[in-house]
Amino acid sequence: MNTINYLWTPPATASLPVRGTSARYPVKRIFLVGRNYHAHALEMGAPVDKASARPMYFTKSNSALVESGATVPYPPATADYHYEMELVVALGAPGFRVAPDAAGAMIYGYACGLDMTRRDLQAAARAKGHPWDVAKNVEQSAVISEIVPANELGVLSSGAITLALNGETRQSADLSDLIWSLPELIADLSTYYHLAPGDLIYTGTPEGVGEVRPGDRLHGRIAGVGEIELTIGAPE
Repeated sequence: MNTINYLWTPPATASLPVRGTSARYPVKRIFLVGRNYHAHALEMGAPVDKASARPMYFTKSNSALVESGATVPYPPATADYHYEMELVVALGAPGFRVAPDAAGAMIYGYACGLDMTRRDLQAAARAKGHPWDVAKNVEQSAVISEIVPANELGVLSSGAITLALNGETRQSADLSDLIWSLPELIADLSTYYHLAPGDLIYTGTPEGVGEVRPGDRLHGRIAGVGEIELTIGAPE
């Protein structure tokens, strides 16, 4: 068998800890859902009518992934960096054009996530009809906790989701408030992509998103899933 001679050492496979095992979950792709709670859609000035709309997606590269408990620098090129607390679905089976009633079987597990966002750059891009890449695909901006296997929880449809900034609650909702349920999201996303084990789906954030500054500490919790922590460091 021939050995590939790379110009430089390729990066290691991104992976996450899994509760109850020493084996790690290898990450393939990171998908994120925009405006999946009505109250958050309203606070962003973009209400959603489920009867006439489909979910909206964007992506982050694996270089954005960072595990809970980290301290990350305040990113460059923004003066309005925001937190967004989310339930993350980790897929463990492939699927393409999957029906909603079969989508739950693709879920390997769940995690708590933070979708950190350069809000000022997002607003500027939206105003011009430009893509959100520099606003959303920020290095160390896809924060995530350990994965909890779904066989402990089933297909989640309810449960409290909260986030505190420096000990003060800023986001508080229930997973039952999701506009599109987990099976609906997976089924819809599978019409665009051949979903695969290792794919992560950040499922949207409740209302109450807001700004962080250097020195701030974030602490989130999702009932039955776990907790997540992040500290914002000094600017680079």
